[in-house]
Amino acid sequence: MEQLPKEETIALREKLIGPSCQLFFRKDPLKIVRGKAQYLYDEKSNAYLDCINNVAHVGHCHPAVVQAGCDQMAVLNTNNRFLHDNIVVCAQKIVSTLPNKLEVCFFVNSGSEANDLALRLAQIHTGHRDVITLEHAYHGHLTSLIDISHYKFNLPGGVGQKKHVHLAACPDSYRGRYRDNEYSMDEIGTMYADEVGDLCEKSTQNEGGVSAFIAESLLSCGGQVIPPKNYFSRVYEHVRRAGGVCIADEVQVGFGRIGKHWWAFQNYNVQPDIVTMGKPMGNGHPVACVVTTREIADSFFNTGVEYFNTYGGNPVSCAIANAVFDTIENDNLMEQALIVGEYLLDSCQTLAKKHKQIGDVRGVGLFVGIDLVDDRDTRKANKECAQIVVQRMREERILVSADGPECNVIKFKPPMVFTKENVDEVVAMLDRVLTEVKHKERLDAKIKSLQNLVPAIIEEHSNKGQRPVRPIYKENIKSI
Repeated sequence: MEQLPKEETIALREKLIGPSCQLFFRKDPLKIVRGKAQYLYDEKSNAYLDCINNVAHVGHCHPAVVQAGCDQMAVLNTNNRFLHDNIVVCAQKIVSTLPNKLEVCFFVNSGSEANDLALRLAQIHTGHRDVITLEHAYHGHLTSLIDISHYKFNLPGGVGQKKHVHLAACPDSYRGRYRDNEYSMDEIGTMYADEVGDLCEKSTQNEGGVSAFIAESLLSCGGQVIPPKNYFSRVYEHVRRAGGVCIADEVQVGFGRIGKHWWAFQNYNVQPDIVTMGKPMGNGHPVACVVTTREIADSFFNTGVEYFNTYGGNPVSCAIANAVFDTIENDNLMEQALIVGEYLLDSCQTLAKKHKQIGDVRGVGLFVGIDLVDDRDTRKANKECAQIVVQRMREERILVSADGPECNVIKFKPPMVFTKENVDEVVAMLDRVLTEVKHKERLDAKIKSLQNLVPAIIEEHSNKGQRPVRPIYKENIKSI
C-alpha cells in the first residue's frame, strides 16, 4: 500500500480513531513504517533504536517468525474446534518450561484476555470473588481488569476501587512504604507480604473470601520494581491459607526476559497456581495463554459451561508462537538477555556515580529501570527530568519511555536481540542528556537567584531617590 503523507495520517487519525487511543510523543508523533531487529524506521527511513518494545520479543519482523506465519496462513487458518498439531505442540513447549503441576493450557488472543480468564478460573475454583492486587499495578484493559488495576482505576476519571478489590502496597524497597535505607531486604519483603496477610483476614472476616492474589512477577507500570526475594513465597502462604489461588502475570516479563529463567516468578522459587502470558508470545501477533493446574481446570470444566475462543489457539497464531519459542532457543536469546542485561545494569549504575539525578538503578536481565530524583536523600521523584530525557533521546533517535506512579522512572524493555554496542550507544547519549539537564538546572538556579535580588535592588535605589532599576527577566540574561 502506498504510504500517506504524515500530515494526512495524523488528520485521519484525529478524525477516525478514538481520542483515548494515545500515541507516544503526542506533540510530534513518530510515523513508523518498518521494523527490523532492535530498530524502527520512520517514513524518511530514519532508524530509531527501540529500547521499550517488549512485544517484538525476538526482534522486529524476525525472518523465522514471519516465515512461520506466512507458511501456515497459506495452508490453513481456522478455530481450535478442529484438531491441528500446532496448538498441542505449542502447549508442550510452554508446559516444558514450567513447574510440574502447571500442565493445562487455555489459548487466548491477548494478555488482557488471559488475565480475565485467570480471574474467572480462580473465582470458580474457590467459590469466592475477592481479589488482592497491588498499588500501581496494571493487568489489562477489560472491565474486569480495570477494576483490579490501580494504575487505571485510581486516575481522576477512573472508576475507583470496587468492594471486591483489596489493595496491597507495592513492594518497592526504594521509594515505597518500607525502604532499603531503613530495613534489610528480608524485613522489607516480610512487612510488605504481611500486608497481604492482613487483607486476607479482612476478606475472610467480611465473608467475601479471597479468590486470588494477582501480581506481575516484576512490576512494570509500578516503576520497574524488583520485589524482595522473600516477598512472593510469604504472600503465597498467606493467600493459600485463606483459600485463595496465586496468579503470576508474566505478560510483560516472561519468555526469558530475565535471562536466568523462562519466567520471572522462577527467580523467586515459588510455584503459582495460574500463570498468564501474552505480548512477547507472538512477537507482535495476537496470541496469549493461561496455564494452570489440573485441579483448577477440572473445577472450570465441572461447571458444565463450555469455554470457546474463536481465534485463541488457531493454527497461524500457534505456528508463530512456536517459531518464537524456537528462535529464543536457537539464537540463545536468554543467555544474551542475561549478559547484555547485566552490562546495561552495570553501565547505568556507573552512570549514576556521575549524575545526581539518578537515585536508583534496578533490574534483572533486559528489564531495567532508572529512577530519577530531585534529591537523593529525600528520593523526591523528578518527573520533569524524565520528560526531558524521553524527549531528548527521541530527538537523538533512541526510544525510551517513563513510567511509575510519578512518571519518573526511565524504562528499558528492549527486544531480546539488544547488544552491548546498543547499550554503549544508549548510555553515552543518556550521559550527554543528563549533563544538559544539569547545566540547565544550574542556569535556572542562577536566574532565580538574580531575579530574587531585583526587588531589593529596586527598593534600595528608590530609597536613594535614584531612577528605579528595570527588572531582570530570564530572556534578558544572555551572558550567564
